[in-house]
Amino acid sequence: ARGGPVAGLGREAAPRGAPGGAALTPSRCAAAAGPVSPMAAAEPVAARKRRPKGHFAAARAKRPRGSGRQLEAGMRGILITCNMNERKCVGEAYSLLGEYGDLLYGPEQFSDPEERLSGSEKEEDEDDVEAALKKEVDQIRTSTEQKLRRFQSVESGANNVVFIRTRGIEPENLVHHILKDMYATKKKKTRVILRMLPISGTCKAFMEDMKKYTETFFEPWFKAPNKGTFQIVYKARNNSHMSREEVIKELAGIVGSLNPENKVDLNNPQYTVVVEIIKNVCCLSVVRDYVLFRKYNLQEVVKSNKEDAQQNPSTVTEEQNLTVVKPETEEEKSSEVKQENKSEGEIQAESKGNDTLTV
Repeated sequence: ARGGPVAGLGREAAPRGAPGGAALTPSRCAAAAGPVSPMAAAEPVAARKRRPKGHFAAARAKRPRGSGRQLEAGMRGILITCNMNERKCVGEAYSLLGEYGDLLYGPEQFSDPEERLSGSEKEEDEDDVEAALKKEVDQIRTSTEQKLRRFQSVESGANNVVFIRTRGIEPENLVHHILKDMYATKKKKTRVILRMLPISGTCKAFMEDMKKYTETFFEPWFKAPNKGTFQIVYKARNNSHMSREEVIKELAGIVGSLNPENKVDLNNPQYTVVVEIIKNVCCLSVVRDYVLFRKYNLQEVVKSNKEDAQQNPSTVTEEQNLTVVKPETEEEKSSEVKQENKSEGEIQAESKGNDTLTV
């Protein structure tokens, strides 16, 4: 009947405005349509929860990171290996480097941006757009300089490896001074840090980039008239496209081309070329006393000779073999020759005397 409830739907499904009827709502329509299967009801929820496999990884990759917070080409610093506790390693590194950094370079000083501005700049009229812009640029520059600390930890890109970026110091001199002091005093100052390697330069970890960079990087140590014996130590982490044999061969060729008198010595070299590759960054340094300081291992360098003899008997024999023998002078050689000639003459005389006796 006209104006009555819709047939088959009942009173609740009557159209809006019908006498005695109620307005249609989604819930009432769903109830009127009949029961819905559980699979059909779960389809929108499941579809909403599904995500592609690389969704979260891509989201993490797109997160903006602060500039200079990751190891990249062009940085200098100190590469530190640790034992399963990177956070504590960073704390020990800050403490140790800060102690010896203050001794060698003095306490770290921080400047105030207001003090950096001269009196004339402070008195300039703010309405002058050029002066105001210059003042703002100076303030930004000084604020960024304040953020660049003497030692700053950055993400290395490898597990159990910490990289401390340095500013205003020479990493190789600082690390050598630390190891020299610990070797002399035998005083243990770290618990988590294992090795501490200075990084004097970084470049991209591709053969062409490494060859181009090391041609000038090696000059202070190996270019004529400078010369010395050397060895190359190679280590790669999270990198599979570089060949150890190829890198060592190419770098040794570059060292030889700078001065033909540079010779390889694997027992006791004057210089050790350290090559540390992490992902697509190549870290380089040329260090001294690599064998003496136990491969720059802070845990091994403080051990006494007795402890080394118990744990590594070969190291004691190596140190004995590495003793320096002074060259003999010409006078000593001539005296030895005279003594040899004299002894030969005495032997001949004795032999002649014996011959006469036998006759």
